[in-house]
Amino acid sequence: MSVFGPVVKIHPVVLASISDSYERRNEGASRVIGTLLGTIDKHSIEVTNCFSVPHNESEDEVAVDMEFAKNMYELHKRVSPTEVIIGWYATGFDITEHSVLIHEYYSREATNPIHLTVDTALQSGKMNIRAYVSAQMGVPGKTVGVMFTPLTVKYIHYDTERIGMDLLQRTRLATTRTKGLTSDLSQVGGAAARIQDMLTTVLAYIEDVLSGKVTADNSVGRFLMDLVNKVPTISAEDFENMLNSNINDLLMVTYLSNLTQAQIALNEKLVLL
Repeated sequence: MSVFGPVVKIHPVVLASISDSYERRNEGASRVIGTLLGTIDKHSIEVTNCFSVPHNESEDEVAVDMEFAKNMYELHKRVSPTEVIIGWYATGFDITEHSVLIHEYYSREATNPIHLTVDTALQSGKMNIRAYVSAQMGVPGKTVGVMFTPLTVKYIHYDTERIGMDLLQRTRLATTRTKGLTSDLSQVGGAAARIQDMLTTVLAYIEDVLSGKVTADNSVGRFLMDLVNKVPTISAEDFENMLNSNINDLLMVTYLSNLTQAQIALNEKLVLL
């Protein structure tokens, strides 16, 4: 974790894209590189997308298809004009001499770009993800070197990305390593069950504190007080009516979507006849 510099916030789709490009790498390639896209503010750098860039490297030299990188970025700007080049990534654990040369190119494409390393080979038993920013070092007028300083990395996600992440988590427990999408009603039931488990844990902690089994933690108490204050004051009957109304709306939308799909499928068959 760094002591200065912006915080790098990475979305899960970026890590999935990097892992996929590593699995699809050319035969004999030891690593893959690519361009990072996202947004920048005063205190953080948000990485929201990326694409791989073809390259060849040996012990003596490295060649990167810069024209491909420029064309891909121009095409991407048509879809997401707000995302800009913020740096580049490489699979692997270490920063090599070739990394310095590649970083020089991205320094011309972005101001103070970041370098992201993803250990897709799991050399340390897990996927280590690190972000760096470069700084010039040396004596003016003499030999100048480059020093990579680590930055703080955090993982964030949109609500839509959370759905995919939860689905991937469920495949870990499946014997076939596959899992289908659940219905909206099942997701509501699962969310309610998770909330009930959390409330059970909170109540057990409070009871242990009151009985003297566990020492009270002031920070936990403040979090619990904030949680209680955020709960709206509503009677049980009004809450039940509101919940039933929302469930009815959900069932109606599900019914209409299924009816539309059936009508479209029937129309396609009639056209074929």
